[in-house]
Amino acid sequence: MAATSSPARQGRLPTLAKYQVLEELGHGGMATVYRAHDARLGRDVAVKVLHPHLKDSFEVAHRFSAEAKAVAKLRHPNIVEVYDVSGDDDGEQYLVVELLRGSTLRKVLQTRQKMPPEVAAAVALDLLSALGHAHECGVIHRDVKPENVMVEHKASLENGDVPSSPHSHGERGGGDRVVVKLTDFGIAKLLDAQGVTSTGQVLGSPAHMAPEQIEGGDVDVRADVFGMGVLLYECMVGHLPFEGTNPAQVLRRVLDGIYPPADREEPTVGKRWSDILDKALARNATDRFSNTQEMADALRNEIGRLGFESPRALVEQWLDDPGQFEERAKKTMIDTLCALGKAARQAGNALLAAADYNRALAYAPHDVALIKIVAGLSRAEARERFVRRVIPALLLIVSSGSLAFVITRAIRARGVSLPVAASVATPQPSVRILPPTVASAAPSSRLANPTVTGPAFASARPQAMSKRSILFAQVKPAFGVKFAVDGEPLGDARTGGTLTLDDKAHELTFSCTNDLCESRRIVLGSGDKAESLTIDLKIKDAVFMVDGTAPNKYQIVEVPGLDIRPLVPVPVPMKYGSAQMTVVELETGKEKKILLKAGQEAHVKQTEFAKPERPLP
Repeated sequence: MAATSSPARQGRLPTLAKYQVLEELGHGGMATVYRAHDARLGRDVAVKVLHPHLKDSFEVAHRFSAEAKAVAKLRHPNIVEVYDVSGDDDGEQYLVVELLRGSTLRKVLQTRQKMPPEVAAAVALDLLSALGHAHECGVIHRDVKPENVMVEHKASLENGDVPSSPHSHGERGGGDRVVVKLTDFGIAKLLDAQGVTSTGQVLGSPAHMAPEQIEGGDVDVRADVFGMGVLLYECMVGHLPFEGTNPAQVLRRVLDGIYPPADREEPTVGKRWSDILDKALARNATDRFSNTQEMADALRNEIGRLGFESPRALVEQWLDDPGQFEERAKKTMIDTLCALGKAARQAGNALLAAADYNRALAYAPHDVALIKIVAGLSRAEARERFVRRVIPALLLIVSSGSLAFVITRAIRARGVSLPVAASVATPQPSVRILPPTVASAAPSSRLANPTVTGPAFASARPQAMSKRSILFAQVKPAFGVKFAVDGEPLGDARTGGTLTLDDKAHELTFSCTNDLCESRRIVLGSGDKAESLTIDLKIKDAVFMVDGTAPNKYQIVEVPGLDIRPLVPVPVPMKYGSAQMTVVELETGKEKKILLKAGQEAHVKQTEFAKPERPLP
């Protein structure tokens, strides 16, 4: 075990009878972790010592003891091993565990921000194996997060001694130099015991907690499945699925199940990985993977489908040289995904083909051939989804030939051929069923029958194909972006959508709902070349000002570094349309909570600042 999420502090080292404490490694909410030497066995260990001010708390002491008992019975290569625990006669309450020379997964992510999806999935396989063992022993971790994952990486014996391809599995690239271990069962709940967590107290990290854990309901192994979903999402995308400006907002989003799909936040994740994450992050426990083995099987199957035989080797090769690995993997993944997409297309599976080709396009967003393939598949995918969703329901209500022509014409209006089993000979109808249109107003003559398809748009005009396709490879923010062509609004723009135009010049305008973003204008020249666009609209700054005459200085806790003085308007960068923030008067420590809105100005009077209810951290 190594340091927790907080850096080491200087201070007096504790004195333990059986161990020589050498240095502090870090500290958490319950205990401080030290490196110590066990003279009896001649080895260094990690000692987790309960904070002095918590020793007199029966509840905390009981929880600390429960941790020792929970972890002591676990024996697994991916779980930090417990060696010893303090006795009743010891002056300190402590836990002795194996000392790892690596770092936390959190520190890895702080360095690289995110991992290639297959590497992240390979790390998750080791953690799911550890959790599966814990569950068999009656222990639920309840706090799975990067801070509680240790990654030990032994350097290669020779410089550059790594396989030349992410798919290779050489002797020195087989994963033997990487160890991933789960630690800190500090809030683990024993399935067969009544204890501190039975009081209904919510324990854990808000952004990583399952909804049923937040609500104080029954928690089982599927809570750890949810925690793994959160961890895996962050590793693949680069940020947490559930974000907010304060813990209450985060908890609300977890309870509501609101988060942006992974493949929209980071298109290189692809839909198949995103679907796996969605299942793990399901709001209702019954909709998730039923256990860690089921989730591990889904990850392993997708890794195998992409041609990787040794998951652990992927982690080792990436840690050896992340930049070089990702550069090699990019070319490999494009070739592999195109081959898989082609095979699925030939098999008539438009949904699977679109998923693979779309992910390939995310790696090569300016590849004209891929753009054309994805544009065609988007239309095929929309038709296939229509068939799967509508035809079974319609066939159930067909009780006479009088309705058959309605079904036939409605389906043909979508450009879909009826299955043989659904074909019914009917007379020609006397009425014509028209496909839905974008709006009641007549379209601009310059649009020349534009067609919008795919999941990117709330409204669509299915008409004849024009001469070129425009793909929205990535759209940010993920929601609320509107677009217009030559001044005519055409609906919502989302990642993965396509727009078909003629070969004349056109002007595309992108903006956000409620004018929250800076709008963007793109002029497409004439021609029939397919285009791939990346739309990243900047959310407007809020403006904050303190009204008063005293020459005090202020700071926004969530946006440190801003120089705020009375009567001076200060632009505040915004990540969302609105956010609650805390402003502190530096001279007095007084504070004031404010609600900032993108593009709007907020004022606070100096007399409104007051001492906080509790000291600032």
